[in-house]
Amino acid sequence: MMSAMTGAVLAAFVGYAAAWYFGVVEGNFALLLFLATVVTGLYWMAERLYFLPQRRKAAVQLEASAAEHRAGLAAKGITPVESDVAQARHRILMQPWWLDWTAGLFPVILAVFVLRSFLFEPFKIPSGSMIPTLLVGDLILVNKFTYGVRLPVVNVKLTEGTAPQRGDVMVFRYPPKPSLDYIKRVVGVPGDEVAYLNKQLTINGQPVSKAPVADFFDEDAMAYFKQFEEVLGGKHHRILNDDSRPAFIPGVENFPMKQNCRYSVEGVVCKVPAGHYFMMGDNRDNSLDSRYWGFVPDRNIVGKAFFVWMNFSSFKRIGSFE
Repeated sequence: MMSAMTGAVLAAFVGYAAAWYFGVVEGNFALLLFLATVVTGLYWMAERLYFLPQRRKAAVQLEASAAEHRAGLAAKGITPVESDVAQARHRILMQPWWLDWTAGLFPVILAVFVLRSFLFEPFKIPSGSMIPTLLVGDLILVNKFTYGVRLPVVNVKLTEGTAPQRGDVMVFRYPPKPSLDYIKRVVGVPGDEVAYLNKQLTINGQPVSKAPVADFFDEDAMAYFKQFEEVLGGKHHRILNDDSRPAFIPGVENFPMKQNCRYSVEGVVCKVPAGHYFMMGDNRDNSLDSRYWGFVPDRNIVGKAFFVWMNFSSFKRIGSFE
């Protein structure tokens, strides 16, 4: 019975993963990992509290029966022959396959769950919106506790942590579709007035320092783009501008508190509401960000990106970034 039930449970996990892979359902890895931790944890407890003691009890009974049989033979003057009691005992104590694939995996799944949910989570950069800071294919780590520890799946904050600062590179749940994770730079914090007019960023009336540096060659686009070093929140980073793109913001969506923003042919001016953040990509003219879909609420924050741990196209990419 347990074998059939476990087979059904594992088949459900495999089916969900397959449906997610082929785009039949919208996957949620955090939820999948949480359920896997709960299910394997229940099997692990059942193994420690019930199944293992039962197998040990059966092994003791086997040994006692074998010893009684040998004593009976000896009392009749019969020399007992070698038996395979040791092998039989080993078979009794051995975990069945359905416990190997559940209780046996629990410590590994629990470690991954704790590490990913509360400490560090890996991400892969899928687009060029953060060029030149992050390139397509960069595998990055995100600190999950800097902005406060949050419960997985529901994303409820348990500790306050440090509030996001201007200049931080942050991963968050995309407001129009929270099942997607986005990565951008924090440009405006609650209460700021952010202006991006004629491709010049201004915070609370103060222009953000922007010094030209050597042009950036984008290998994917096979083109050069103007590159600048920007200082935002004390953090030095580089941004790109594309002269072929206009200053105005095309295709702006309707989003909550859009009345806080004023759009013109020169760009946009927004007042960041309480509990929200204004995000922009470093590839300023090739980034779908807060200029288009609005503010990021605090509840959508995932963590602070800080380290490239691998890029299989260029090992030189490994290292920290701002």
